[in-house]
Amino acid sequence: MIKSCPNKFSLDAVVAGYLGVDIAPGFPSGRPAVPAAEFFRPGRLVETEGLSFSLGGVVANTGLAMKRFGQRVGLMGAVGCDALGDIVVSRMEGHGVAEGIRRNPMAGTAYGIVIAPPGMDRIFFEDPGCNAVFCAKDIDYPTVAQSRLFHFGYPPLMKEMWAANGAELRELFEKVRELGVATSLDMTLPDPTSPDGKADWRGILAATLPCVDIFVPSLEEILFMLEPERYACLLAAAGGGDIVDMVPHDLFDRVADTILDLGVKILMIKSGHRGAYFRTGDVSALGATLDLPPGNWNHRKLWIDPFPTEPARIKNACGAGDCAVAGFLTALLNGAEIEKAAGYAMLAGRDNLYGIDAFSGLSDWSEMTAVLERTKSK
Repeated sequence: MIKSCPNKFSLDAVVAGYLGVDIAPGFPSGRPAVPAAEFFRPGRLVETEGLSFSLGGVVANTGLAMKRFGQRVGLMGAVGCDALGDIVVSRMEGHGVAEGIRRNPMAGTAYGIVIAPPGMDRIFFEDPGCNAVFCAKDIDYPTVAQSRLFHFGYPPLMKEMWAANGAELRELFEKVRELGVATSLDMTLPDPTSPDGKADWRGILAATLPCVDIFVPSLEEILFMLEPERYACLLAAAGGGDIVDMVPHDLFDRVADTILDLGVKILMIKSGHRGAYFRTGDVSALGATLDLPPGNWNHRKLWIDPFPTEPARIKNACGAGDCAVAGFLTALLNGAEIEKAAGYAMLAGRDNLYGIDAFSGLSDWSEMTAVLERTKSK
């Protein structure tokens, strides 16, 4: 059952950060998986099926998924004064959450061309648009103060957030921490050939994570940022394939130790078809906005396998990680035990695959709960 907000909070969560439009060719369902190197071989013709325009970025993917799961969510992001911005605002109005979406006349709306065939991790061609000039002052802090949780995502695609060694990102989280609101941060993989890929992410995270309670990066993202030399070796060894299977357990543990030592209380490392790795510190330090049972959550480590999929139902993999985060954060807001919260994360990530966009394939919270109960009883 979804818990209602305590009386002093008008919102369960504010989701802020990167926002844009995803433009994705469709692929016939049930087609066999093709290695990425073969899929992008010069001269190869790949048959597609339809073209979709959908909202993209953490604001839309995680924010609307949490709303689907019954949470009172405020969204904060920016779009341009252009046709793509009109699409974003119109669709947000349809969901009843357009109030926090600002129009920026100085830059265009972000867009991503998403290549996400079944059986292959998605590839993005991304123009960050006005997200590049989004900064700490664009956050409506009085609204954030009325929420229990603040979740921010994709700073590598937001130039003002990582420039000057991440001063804006650090300032943002310091201000939210001062409000007494639980904080959460998600990442995206930097382009190693772009300026954001050459930023000092070790230093940026060392400055920011002391103000972050919940950190939910992917495996590739966190290795790129904290273990760049090891990441480069693994990437080379993978020969263009997925590095997830090549990462040993001790590397997860080492990275997690570093992150928890910086002050993060709850860590989820999204790991694709391997599921997710969870580590926690002392959750009692989160304060009153999240009511988690400390006997279950304190100082835990666990692996959770992904939910099995039905290949014929898979439509795309865009936003699967964001939806997994939405399921996890919703479970935290409702005081779930860590095993169940992890299960909600994996189920939401799986169900995302069945929709043409990030959230149309998602079930509601009661349906997800029923699935988890049936799974537990087997």
